[in-house]
Amino acid sequence: MLESAEKKSKEMQEKMFEYESTEDFQTRLAKLEYIKSVGVEPYPHKFFVSHTFQEIIEKYEGKEIGDSEKASSGDTPEVSISGRLVLFRAMGKNAFAQIQSENFRMQIMLNRDQSKVTGYEPPSEDSPEHPKSGLKFIEKKVDLGDIIGIKGHLFYTHKGELTLYAKEITLLCKSLLPLPDKHSGLVDKEVRYRKRWLDLISSPDVYNTFFLRSKIVRLVRSCCEEENFLEVETPIIQNIYGGANADPFVTHLNALNKQEMFLRIALEISLKKLLVGGIPRLFEIGKVFRNEGIDRTHNPEFTMLEAYASYWDYNDMMRFQEKIFSTIAKELFGTEKVPYASADGQEITLDFTSPWPRLTMKESIIKHASIDVDKLSDKELKKLVLEKCSIDPKTVIHSTRGMLIANIFEHFVEEHLIQPVHIIDHPIETTPLCKTHRKPDGSPGEIVERFESFIMGSEMSNAYSELNDPIKQKELLENQVDRKELGDQETHPLDEEFIESICQGMPPAGGIGIGIDRLVMLFTNQHTIREVIYFPLMKPKGS
Repeated sequence: MLESAEKKSKEMQEKMFEYESTEDFQTRLAKLEYIKSVGVEPYPHKFFVSHTFQEIIEKYEGKEIGDSEKASSGDTPEVSISGRLVLFRAMGKNAFAQIQSENFRMQIMLNRDQSKVTGYEPPSEDSPEHPKSGLKFIEKKVDLGDIIGIKGHLFYTHKGELTLYAKEITLLCKSLLPLPDKHSGLVDKEVRYRKRWLDLISSPDVYNTFFLRSKIVRLVRSCCEEENFLEVETPIIQNIYGGANADPFVTHLNALNKQEMFLRIALEISLKKLLVGGIPRLFEIGKVFRNEGIDRTHNPEFTMLEAYASYWDYNDMMRFQEKIFSTIAKELFGTEKVPYASADGQEITLDFTSPWPRLTMKESIIKHASIDVDKLSDKELKKLVLEKCSIDPKTVIHSTRGMLIANIFEHFVEEHLIQPVHIIDHPIETTPLCKTHRKPDGSPGEIVERFESFIMGSEMSNAYSELNDPIKQKELLENQVDRKELGDQETHPLDEEFIESICQGMPPAGGIGIGIDRLVMLFTNQHTIREVIYFPLMKPKGS
């Protein structure tokens, strides 16, 4: 048995990855061995960087700093920078290169007599085996994709390009695989998403999208903090799931005899327990997981903002959401009227100016589908849904009136909601966690103080006047259990601990959930969620 394990381990160690047999890998590996043999460290521990590229541009762009002669003699500003070599052109005793860092590139000039390589001593006599200058060492032994550090002096070329005259070059990382072709770049979407590091290196636009993602998240957090929300963290692994209509991912906890556990499908339940605990306003930005389909706007793992404020209602949350979107628009574009190109190339100006229009769900169905659901019987609603909506007939048979109305809205209305709009006052059956409306419209069935906001036909948020009546809460969750037994697998299980917490008193509150990924899609003009997630879920390679 031991021999078998040792044999398997040895076989794994000897196994070559596919790329290791390529000519590119073997050529670079030979260069690496040479670099080591002449005493140059190809992977040093540290390098001092005095300025980022952006800092250099901001400080010296357009300033009179001198030409290459002054840089050669050390009479221009000295800087130390680092980045990935992406272009190299030898020109006799000089060479010009470009290095890339973050989303910027800078031109470098190397000189045969003055540019030295850290750790390399050129031979005293001509030798075919060893480069005779630092410039030749870079030309022969350093490849595109290698990361280098450069210390030197800035100057402007005759064409007015800010350039660094390289006095000392330090190899910081010898790369063993080439970059994508510089002309075609990465065009295979599967490769782009699976090997996002290459996508970021190859495309400034991709880098900019993720830079903006970070900025958008900071702005969301800033808006929450301005309204005195406390940021909290709640468990991802839970022994019961709730807060949304979705299928969970199931796992097991070995420490508790393989007890069944779930990845959270929402942040809601834990956050409400903290409201009971006395935190008046709180928010969390975190990952949630739903075992559902993958499409243009859905990834099973995604990022949510959920925020709750004691003594607010859904009207306050509409104002708060409008503030978030308006802040992002003004920070990124300098205006609340933002240009947007739809997937079919149509140019649209999205207007985030407050207040946004509000339509009840029933009003939106009348406006966009010319259907007055209050004039249809339950039987007529079911017939309409069965004929026009892609819903499992078994589900339709057991659907309540409110769920049928929600199905009709989703099928007939959502795609028409282009400009920012709040769809308010939903059927009570759509959520067990929301207060009933203070002013019912008198139509069949109850409605709740819930809104969803839509932009470009996509749901951007979900918000409630939160239910804090423990008796009503228990009744509604029990109704969800009944629906689950009838075949609706995306309903909530009964969470006794949550009901217990509500029994100890949760203040009236408004709550909201905003999908961060869709928010980023909107403000970076991307039409698929995969473009704004660093590593979207992919099928195993080769499957």
